[in-house]
Amino acid sequence: MKFRYLSLLSAIMVTGGVCLAQTNQPAAIEDFRPASTNQPGKQYPQVNSEGRVRASISAPQAQKVQLDIGGVRYDLIKDDKGVWTGDSRPQDEGFHYYQLNIDGAQVPDPGSMFFYGASRWGSGIEIPAKDQEFYALKDVPHGQVRENLYFSGITNAWRRCFVYTPPDYDKNTTIRYPVLYLQHGMGEDETGWAVQGKTNLILDNLIAEKKAVPMIIVIDNGYASKPSQTPPQGTGAPVGGAGGNSAFEEVMIKEIIPMIDATYRTVADREHRGMAGLSMGGNQTCQVTFHNLDKFSYIGAFSGTMNGLSTAELDPQTAFNGIFKDGNTLNKQIKLLWIGMGTKEPNPFPGAIGAFRNMLYKAGIKYVYYESPGTAHEWLTWRRDLFQFAPLLFTK
Repeated sequence: MKFRYLSLLSAIMVTGGVCLAQTNQPAAIEDFRPASTNQPGKQYPQVNSEGRVRASISAPQAQKVQLDIGGVRYDLIKDDKGVWTGDSRPQDEGFHYYQLNIDGAQVPDPGSMFFYGASRWGSGIEIPAKDQEFYALKDVPHGQVRENLYFSGITNAWRRCFVYTPPDYDKNTTIRYPVLYLQHGMGEDETGWAVQGKTNLILDNLIAEKKAVPMIIVIDNGYASKPSQTPPQGTGAPVGGAGGNSAFEEVMIKEIIPMIDATYRTVADREHRGMAGLSMGGNQTCQVTFHNLDKFSYIGAFSGTMNGLSTAELDPQTAFNGIFKDGNTLNKQIKLLWIGMGTKEPNPFPGAIGAFRNMLYKAGIKYVYYESPGTAHEWLTWRRDLFQFAPLLFTK
């Protein structure tokens, strides 16, 4: 079965995808501070205690400047020095992609650090969350995030993954570790979980509190196409990977897992190997693991399961060649099946995930379901998923 992803996700992730008229809003509380995601020394953008974003940029020749965040564009006001400033409505807690619109041109905010999302490098901003302690940088032993370059014979291209190794990995070379393969969403890449997702800090803190087993985490790029399937230049589709993922399962099974097992001190069996992902990565996780249950026993789907499948295709008697029709056998094979989403997820995610859960219920398949309170299709949902999911890994 081929992956089928939903075009709505692109509209959700591209902040300019939906343009709503700005309406009058009450005055903001004046306790704005520079965002934690700003470039060093930059005073804007800023965030206040309400979660409003204040953007400011010098553009003396511009005729119109807007802050584009959360699918809404907010008009900025120009002062006598040519500096444009304005505020958004309160945003949900967590990380958000955004951009500025200057006379119709979508541009990154020069005050923000850059993040890869919506198939481009652009601005991002952190709205402080009430529970941000679980991914905060703390005075605990820290693991490492290593960049791993490799050549893929399947795609005939160089690829990259980031590999988190836990604290003490290099101190005691006799210890071998279980492995979690962790995938990003549509329009993102292998930097997502390593940067926006704060994977290393979440695991460092959990391991320090002895709430999670020390593990290796592999964060690879979910886009993988064979040369014959890569969109040609000039078609508008990204060339060299991002734009196709038809070969990802093959790359994962034949190249990534063998490379990781050969390079790092892993426990190379299915009982010590898991896979999880967000949105598109959740779909890929289901695809890869259900096709290869001889290699995985822990499965996590964050805001994505088998999205895009019809009700008929979610019949436990036929889906994935009937692996769901024997719930007892599947329950013995899978040590943990995790499904998570935010309480504010937009359509069609609740419906698609609900249909998948209904199929599991009919088949008598055990799973853990988690809802992130007050979050939508965004990084705080997925950070919380990982925070709740990781302590359950490799404990059986």
